[in-house]
Amino acid sequence: MEIQNWKEILSPYELAVDEIVLKVRHIMKEYADQGVYCPIENVLGRVKSISSILAKAKKKNVPIEEITERIEDIAGIRIICQFVEDIYKVVKAIQKRSDMKVQSEIDYIANPKDSGYRSYHMVVLYQVQTAFETHTIPVEIQIRTLAMNFWAVIEHSMKYKYDHNLPSRLSMRLTAASEAVLKLDNEMSSIRSEIVEAQTSFREKANIVHDILNSIRNLHKVAPQEEVMALQDQFFQIYNQGDMEQLRQFSFHLDHVAQVYLMKQKGSQT
Repeated sequence: MEIQNWKEILSPYELAVDEIVLKVRHIMKEYADQGVYCPIENVLGRVKSISSILAKAKKKNVPIEEITERIEDIAGIRIICQFVEDIYKVVKAIQKRSDMKVQSEIDYIANPKDSGYRSYHMVVLYQVQTAFETHTIPVEIQIRTLAMNFWAVIEHSMKYKYDHNLPSRLSMRLTAASEAVLKLDNEMSSIRSEIVEAQTSFREKANIVHDILNSIRNLHKVAPQEEVMALQDQFFQIYNQGDMEQLRQFSFHLDHVAQVYLMKQKGSQT
């Protein structure tokens, strides 16, 4: 494999990462638009650097000409969840997708590594179409909670610093920290329903307020300014009271007012 070919070789991997990240973010947006709780908190993607690929090939005794066939995490996606339960929901969602085929799975949550590392790993085959040909790309998807990810990022940094030969004192402290992460995740799971309910209510209120402000902005273009200002004052009064049902009713009322002025505008144009 010639050095000048690396850019061409990695291009389909970059496309696969970009497409999958875009799709996951769109899923998050769909949940947000519906005002319901999303099991995905964040998504990140990356393609390994050439130096990292070469280092892994050396570690795994993979000949350079076999790198793309035998190294499955050149393209990587990391999906972050709030709760352990959400991880398994995401896993099931990926298993059902028609645009990617699950090749392998490892549950490091049910079976943590000795170091304390916990995460759910999946390797999926994802097809991309470049300008010249079709490629089937292996993509590693890691699914973790926020707490798991914090621990894993720190552990990775420490391993990098010590070239994977962590001093025993640091290894012991990281293991102890992983137990704290497990305790934190378990504690958050025990109050998951209350947290989800609060977050769902917050998102619903944010969506209603967004719709109301858009309606008022649009009414400025077609309705008398005195009426719009009165509606705006009414909105602030209801918002300060914090009554969700009143906010919903006011939003419906604004929709009706907007429809009336829209009909008037159409009538004057005919």
